[in-house]
Amino acid sequence: MLTASDFRNGVTFEMEGKVYQVIEFQHVKPGKGAAFVRTKYKDVVTGTIRETSFNPTAKFENAVVERRELQYLYNDGDLYYFMDMESYEQTPIDGSKLGDNFKFVKENELCKISSFKGEVFAVEPPTFVELVVTETEPGVRGDTATNVTKAATLETGAVIRVPIFINEGDLLRIDTRTGEYLERVNK
Repeated sequence: MLTASDFRNGVTFEMEGKVYQVIEFQHVKPGKGAAFVRTKYKDVVTGTIRETSFNPTAKFENAVVERRELQYLYNDGDLYYFMDMESYEQTPIDGSKLGDNFKFVKENELCKISSFKGEVFAVEPPTFVELVVTETEPGVRGDTATNVTKAATLETGAVIRVPIFINEGDLLRIDTRTGEYLERVNK
């Protein structure tokens, strides 16, 4: 058990059957009246943010969010299979739990899986991945205006904007948080 006066940034707690993480907190002791804890917290499953003031003696259940690194194996319809590298246990995860940035993950990549009481609520791909361009139009010679980009399809099927000098077969480093091309990598 923890009380509202124990709140610190990053602390996870359970309230009304949901798991929340403290983003900001402030202990307020007004000149008149009782002290309170003004708290900004996020639902770790849905991502919604709320602000509430709590009595410092309010009690909450401590929530333990488990984060494990699992290897992505393959998908079968809406189920995506991940493997624990130590126990070789396979975990199927519903496709609705995967974010938009999962389109940059290829087989055998390591991903961080967040779960609460055995239920997975988030899959975080690696921050940077290296992918091969499978399809793109050739650059037009003489088209040298600044920041000219073109569409490129990557080996995972994701389509991104790349500079005009990128060709099919090039290996690119991609930032999965933004989906942006970072650099061309030498093979």
